[in-house]
Amino acid sequence: MAATALLAVIFTAYIGLGIPDSLLGSAWPAIYPEFNVDVSSVSLVSFIISLGTIVSSFSSERVVKKLKTAPTMVLSTALTVIALIGCSFSKNMLWLCVFAVVQGLGAGSVDVALNNFVAKHFSASHMNFLHCFYGVGVALSPYLMSLFIRDNMRWRMGYRTMFYIQLAILTVLILSMPLWKKMSSEEYGDGFKNKKPVKFSVLCKNPAIRIQWLVFVGSCCIEAACLVWGSTFLVNARGLSPEYGAKLVTFYFAGLTLGRFISGFAVNKLSSEKIVYIGQGITLAAILILLLTKNAFFGTAGLFLVGLGNGPLFPNMTQLTVKYFDSSISGSVIGTQMGFSYVAILLSPIVFGWLSRLCGIGFFPCYLGICFILMFVSTVLLSCRVKKQSATN
Repeated sequence: MAATALLAVIFTAYIGLGIPDSLLGSAWPAIYPEFNVDVSSVSLVSFIISLGTIVSSFSSERVVKKLKTAPTMVLSTALTVIALIGCSFSKNMLWLCVFAVVQGLGAGSVDVALNNFVAKHFSASHMNFLHCFYGVGVALSPYLMSLFIRDNMRWRMGYRTMFYIQLAILTVLILSMPLWKKMSSEEYGDGFKNKKPVKFSVLCKNPAIRIQWLVFVGSCCIEAACLVWGSTFLVNARGLSPEYGAKLVTFYFAGLTLGRFISGFAVNKLSSEKIVYIGQGITLAAILILLLTKNAFFGTAGLFLVGLGNGPLFPNMTQLTVKYFDSSISGSVIGTQMGFSYVAILLSPIVFGWLSRLCGIGFFPCYLGICFILMFVSTVLLSCRVKKQSATN
């Protein structure tokens, strides 16, 4: 019973982790005309958010070791609450960037802490459902934002509404603190206790770890591009209004959530490795749809399928980390995976922003295809490396 209650709290925290991530991309078609900046300026804000998250991710092992998982979760969520209300009152790009720093710092450590905790103490099914609830958060934000954009482009009210929801989640997390204290430290340790942080240089010497970083990079480049540019792609390349662009990009997040939900059940019959490959097959089909069709319907369907296929990769590859690597380093490996994932999330919108200036927003499907190739080739190489290591041992 206590374990079920703890999982409910963790899943709630992951909804809160997803809420801020999709707000910027869905609101941007309404923000940039008001601030009188170029459409590609979203890359700057995204860069700052991701930079803060990278710093937080790579320092997560030390943070969680000092504060423990539950306080880290509460502190990180509190920072995102501040960021949401701050963004809603921002009058120009400068203030938007200031609160982007706060949002970024609030995301990294809690992501690593919860992923490491669930990977060590729960099943692959639970890991998929954990990331499914992240999908609930990122799907909820653009849908609600679309309602306010429809109402005279009132994106600020969209941010404030999500602030109230995030504040409610923070309250739940604070009230759950006694539950964490009740749990046995032997059964539900943080995963970092009494372990010295493994040096980054040591992890770099392991070829399998390096290859797995590239899998996460490719997948997160796809996710970040859809997160930040999906709505703008539907508006500028497929002819939708900002209102419908924000609303229909929700199908991407719905696909991501559904993919992880289905994976949560499928992983009981199929291995995580097979689920990753099936997801990549769906992602490839989705990219081909975006490449070969030009209307809004197929654009929306393509984004939905990208989310459906790419969504299960992150939780299943994270769960496989505990299988592929010794428990003495798995927490450190997960921390670096999150760090490199956020490097990809940081750079991907910027790279595509630069490419969109050269080639136009219509280059979006080609960019997703390039990211897919990196992800797929790295996945194959990782599987070969792990099998070779297993045969040697």
